[in-house]
Amino acid sequence: MRDFSKWLSGFRDSIADYGYYINFQKVYRNVDGIKIELNILNSLIGSKNIEVDFENLMRKYPEVLKCIPLLLAVRAKEIYCQDENGGHLFKFDFGKYPPNSHAHYERYKYFMRETGLFDLLGNHIVNNLVDYATGVETGLDSNGRKNRGGHLMEDLVESYIQKSGFVKGVNYFKEMYIHQITDKWNIDLSAISNQGKMEKRFDFVVKTPNMVYGIETNFYGSGGSKLNETARSYKTLAWETEEIEGFAFVWFTDGKGWMSARNNLEETFDVMQHIYNIKDLEDGVISEVLK
Repeated sequence: MRDFSKWLSGFRDSIADYGYYINFQKVYRNVDGIKIELNILNSLIGSKNIEVDFENLMRKYPEVLKCIPLLLAVRAKEIYCQDENGGHLFKFDFGKYPPNSHAHYERYKYFMRETGLFDLLGNHIVNNLVDYATGVETGLDSNGRKNRGGHLMEDLVESYIQKSGFVKGVNYFKEMYIHQITDKWNIDLSAISNQGKMEKRFDFVVKTPNMVYGIETNFYGSGGSKLNETARSYKTLAWETEEIEGFAFVWFTDGKGWMSARNNLEETFDVMQHIYNIKDLEDGVISEVLK
């Protein structure tokens, strides 16, 4: 019997690498895609008659509109805003150039005025929109850390799967759905698919001569309600797979975030045969268990 407290004490604070914090290549690539339009908009900085100047830009260079969402740190091309009374909802489409009509130009000027962008430009609060956009992109990219953190754990587990001699596409597979497992190896997984009504996907599936292993991976650097939900759902999944012949569920998890949900994790640990952390990976658990 493994000792849960000892196992938990080996959990890591982080598995972040140097590329985890900001993907600068993506930032630069996104800004480069609109650099010409941003430089055109730079002509509005310090303008004393910014509404007229902006309308002239829209008429001559309507493509400058595609920059506007980024100036507000918005990824979408369509932005919705209610009027001042909270009644009518306006849609501003920055992916299509407005028709040459006075009403449309007035609407976009109204948008720029009400969102504060005219103030940002006209009062010289920023000096260069390319630099400003780079900063906004950097901030938006920081939101991707959660996804990058998940991929870091996946990449780490995959590296140990490969070190154990498994070959991608031959005897291990990434992101495989229940129906794909059933079709490939004729294993009845209805017990974990709610009789075919739920389509679960495993991060990895490893095939050995005697067993198919469905593998989940995650790393939690901070706590939250999701951890309790994850522990409970994986405990249920472990129970459901116990009776499936030729199939086993394996969970690799780590991270100090589990300290806030240790009770739920311990309950899962007590009933789940194949639950491991990074230390277990380093100690060769894949070669020992996946046979």
